[in-house]
Amino acid sequence: MSTLGEQLAWTGIPVPAALENLDTAAKEALTGYIKEVVGKKTDGLDELYHAIGMIVKYIPHFIVIPLMVDHIRPQISAGVCRTMGVDQSVHYANDLPVEYFSEVSKHLDDTLMSQIFEKMKRHQAEKVINHELRHHLDHMLGIASHLDGKLLQYIAKQVNLPDRPEELLSHPHREVIEKLRAMQ
Repeated sequence: MSTLGEQLAWTGIPVPAALENLDTAAKEALTGYIKEVVGKKTDGLDELYHAIGMIVKYIPHFIVIPLMVDHIRPQISAGVCRTMGVDQSVHYANDLPVEYFSEVSKHLDDTLMSQIFEKMKRHQAEKVINHELRHHLDHMLGIASHLDGKLLQYIAKQVNLPDRPEELLSHPHREVIEKLRAMQ
């Protein structure tokens, strides 16, 4: 990955090839500009996420869940989740539809997701893990690298791992794959 790509990896968007031809100073200026624009356009979102987290505490659960799924984008739900903490997040995660929660999880870091999985109801966590293993294996392996115990053993039973040693050597989740193989 290029230096510009590494600097902008947090955006989750590939850097256009045309920008790769810029000289180092122009790339650094572009990166700084992008970060400044994003900062200005997202100013106040953390406070909004925190306020939403505080408000939903006082709304009955059976009302909040359908409202979230029907009217709140997963990225926004993830922002709220980051501010409300693991225990309150788990309270909602246990009742969210698997597909919606999967989309939310893409916007949360792997460590936080592992903490949420560990506190979720076992049956619901397993449903989400199965979905992630089928549809987003790399994402689930990233989360699995922060898990241990029963959930990691469950993943080891469910996952099909790369068989060719040369594939494993270059795999970004090599360590967790080796750990899961040892459990199989």
